[in-house]
Amino acid sequence: MKMNNAIKRKLIQIAAFGFTNSHLGNFAGGKLYTGKWKQFCNPGLNCYSCPAATLACPIGAMQAVAGSMQYNFSFYVVGFLLAAGVLLGRFVCGWICPFGLVQELFYKIPSRKYRLPKLFTYVKYGILVLFVIVLPVTATNYMGMGKPAFCQYICPSGTLFGGIAMTATHPELRTAAGPLFLLKISILVLTLLACVPVFRFFCKTLCPLGAIYGLLNKISIYHLEVDKQSCIQCGKCARTCKMDVDPVAAPNSAECIRCGACAAGCPKQAIRLGITVAKSTPQHTKPPTS
Repeated sequence: MKMNNAIKRKLIQIAAFGFTNSHLGNFAGGKLYTGKWKQFCNPGLNCYSCPAATLACPIGAMQAVAGSMQYNFSFYVVGFLLAAGVLLGRFVCGWICPFGLVQELFYKIPSRKYRLPKLFTYVKYGILVLFVIVLPVTATNYMGMGKPAFCQYICPSGTLFGGIAMTATHPELRTAAGPLFLLKISILVLTLLACVPVFRFFCKTLCPLGAIYGLLNKISIYHLEVDKQSCIQCGKCARTCKMDVDPVAAPNSAECIRCGACAAGCPKQAIRLGITVAKSTPQHTKPPTS
């Protein structure tokens, strides 16, 4: 019996969340895992400072290198993101991002549901440029070191997985954080509240990692295809999509997280997600002449 796509995706999300945050015992003392796995980046958004985190956050790592006194370019992190984006696109967001799972759980809370105007989806590109690229290089301290601006001022994932746990176990951090921590808590609360009526509010509007993967969606090897001959233009796929994408009009939209809901709901099975292997055109030979 074939497993339902939604159930399969949820199981993979839970498994990815569990692997990403496997050191649960560290929560008791507010310690961080610093083993060999921490030198590698998680494809999704998960805070380095989460006590249970197994991997590093690519956005945090990118800012840390760019904001160093040497203003280095993080070839490893950028290369990793490009490789993940070219291979999978926003499949990462839809299937293995820990904070994506959290948002979807909040969306399950009963309430009236809304769709955001498309203009809001462009905000994350501004955040990517300003808070991830520009500020870590330009807003430096007296030693010439930049701040990880997105992590420090915005990231609700970092606040949820790292900030709350660390300040709860280290009173000195609460004193040092002061008003900044209140700002981060406010952003987290507002983000999670917004995720109740709006599916993946953070992914749609604020996530710089989603912005990077979204830019690579059109060229990603794993992608969405629509069989225009089988499609009956019923519009069910567009109504089904919680990311507000019309798969027929824009099959590789920057907002598509490859969740597969449109393919599962298509009455003609005209939508396919996967890797396309080019098929060779059969050669027709002329019949022998007598």
